[in-house]
Amino acid sequence: MSDIKRKLLVRGDKSFKDVSDDICNLVERMPGFKWVGGFLGAKSLFLFYLTVIGIIVTTGMGLMGVNHPVGWGTDIVTFVFWVGIGHAGTLISAVLFLFRQKWRTSIARSAEAMTVFAVMTAGIFPIIHTGRPWLAYWLFPYANQRGPLWVNFRSPLLWDVFAISTYATVSIVFWYIGMVPDLATLRDRSKNVWRKHIYGALSLGWRGSAKSWTHYEMVYLLLAGLSTPLVLSVHSIVSFDFAVSQLPGWHTTIFPPYFVAGAIFSGFAMVITLMTIMRIAYPKFKDYITLDHMELMNKVIMTTGMMVGYAYASEFFIAWYSGSKYEVYAFSNRAFGPYWWSYWIMVTCNVFIPQVFWFKRFRRSIPVMFVVSIFVNIGMWFERYVITVTSLHRDFLPSNWGMFKMTFYDFGVLIGSFGMFLTLFLLYTRLVPAVAIAEVKPVLHVGKEEEATHG
Repeated sequence: MSDIKRKLLVRGDKSFKDVSDDICNLVERMPGFKWVGGFLGAKSLFLFYLTVIGIIVTTGMGLMGVNHPVGWGTDIVTFVFWVGIGHAGTLISAVLFLFRQKWRTSIARSAEAMTVFAVMTAGIFPIIHTGRPWLAYWLFPYANQRGPLWVNFRSPLLWDVFAISTYATVSIVFWYIGMVPDLATLRDRSKNVWRKHIYGALSLGWRGSAKSWTHYEMVYLLLAGLSTPLVLSVHSIVSFDFAVSQLPGWHTTIFPPYFVAGAIFSGFAMVITLMTIMRIAYPKFKDYITLDHMELMNKVIMTTGMMVGYAYASEFFIAWYSGSKYEVYAFSNRAFGPYWWSYWIMVTCNVFIPQVFWFKRFRRSIPVMFVVSIFVNIGMWFERYVITVTSLHRDFLPSNWGMFKMTFYDFGVLIGSFGMFLTLFLLYTRLVPAVAIAEVKPVLHVGKEEEATHG
């Protein structure tokens, strides 16, 4: 036996029945006032979002702040932000599963759900940005029946369509397959005939036999293997929207790893935000989503935050080392030009604030980690804002310079998108087990043997 004492992954001395009761109870009982209040707030924000989108689509993109020379604005900034949010779910579920990290079990299900809903939210923004969303089907390479009209396969914007649709498909399948045993548990516990039939259909006839478990574990492992490259590839391809251009400030080879690190950074911050809310809203979940889980995620946030900070510094160094006056100006303009405030908000939120996690008492403090997670996501949105706007608003010719100012409609789609995301997430917590019952039970006694041995 190792001298290292492993920590309990589930607290409260739970039995297998306790696990099923605690997790299923949230789905089976009537929603409480906290959930109803949160859902009504999120739904109102979602309806506001739909209204703003409807006005933009029917009136035109002129309502938003995009102009010449800043042709990419809030839609693209927020699109990249939400794609980044979706990275932590696949990382926690697939990559940590392949590395046999058992601490992932309690948070994996909700992280996967977050991924699916974040990608769904992100997918709307490029369609709005085109200005003609009713022609979005042109992006699909179907059989040509309209003459020589094909999408440009050399454009990284089209690569996004394939990368993100693949990512969304694999994430949804991975999420759903992982839920099958738990859906069967809800089916078996249901007293309502309709619930029994619905969960029975969704559980695909699961009976929990040894053969079923063998096939399930094999499929889950294969899907984890398929998902893992997507963690690296999807945001790398999103970064190509910028990196393959010739624009100073965008044309840089550091973007793919820099974007991936930033995506994991913001994704884990959103997981911390959601898990904190779940712990407060459903006190029994504190035994499953423990402070140890939260601390480990905070360590990931601190590590990726330092990677992002290194990327910020290296961009300035490479701009200077390149000898290109245009590159030097692009980065000095970011830090000291008209948008200096957005750059320093980004640096403060992403580099300085997460350094509090060097101290254990802050890593294990729920209020501190919740506030830090909010600041991290504010900083990551500003990162995309800085990259997009500051490189476009001052071109090679001073006569072509301009400013980008967000309008009411820019703020409307940005804030409203959180209404869509939270509405979907709250519905998920009421319809399926938010913690993976089938994955928690095998690790229920992890740490107990070590505790007994060290006595």
